[in-house]
Amino acid sequence: MLFDLDGTLVDTAPDLALALNRLLLEQGKPELPFHIIRDQVSNGGNALIELGFGVKVGEAGQAELRQRLLELYQDKVAEHSRLFEGLEQLLDRFERHPIPWGIVTNKPRIYTDLLLRELRLNPGVVVCPEDLGVSKPDPAPLLFAARQLATPPEQCLYVGDHLRDIEAGRRAGMQTLVAGFGYISTAENPSHWGADHLAHSVMELNAWVMQKIA
Repeated sequence: MLFDLDGTLVDTAPDLALALNRLLLEQGKPELPFHIIRDQVSNGGNALIELGFGVKVGEAGQAELRQRLLELYQDKVAEHSRLFEGLEQLLDRFERHPIPWGIVTNKPRIYTDLLLRELRLNPGVVVCPEDLGVSKPDPAPLLFAARQLATPPEQCLYVGDHLRDIEAGRRAGMQTLVAGFGYISTAENPSHWGADHLAHSVMELNAWVMQKIA
């Protein structure tokens, strides 16, 4: 069982929103409502800077704003972030079974490690972009994670909340599941992503996974 991190396994949007709003206040701009920021969280720091400041990659001041955003986020990476409610029961089941599980994320290693340490999560493998020099939707990080867990790709399930997650999982030959409770933009329709299943809630996700491993 492999998970994306932000918006799939851990609800990190509150701390990312806090960092962006702190940056906006530093720059003399008004804060943004949480639901507007949450809608863009899965698109990364560049998207958050564009949302808050209207500045795109390559434009004047963008890199400096993004760097400051990351500094603010690193300072409070797990103040409000938590496992999505109900997923702790699934992870407990994996420990008892035992079923190997891991995380494959596009989140940089420094923030991933800080977050996992603060939340006391101990997956069997964690793959970040720096590890292989590529990011999802490239399937290489998922295939690497499967090898680390000594599990054939066709026996793996990858769960994510973005089209790139499902694309990566399918290209890796894994089963795929959409975390419909995650950070999916209102402009997107995850039912068209081609996943094996779309879970609208953690309860539905748990039930589907339990059926698979029973």
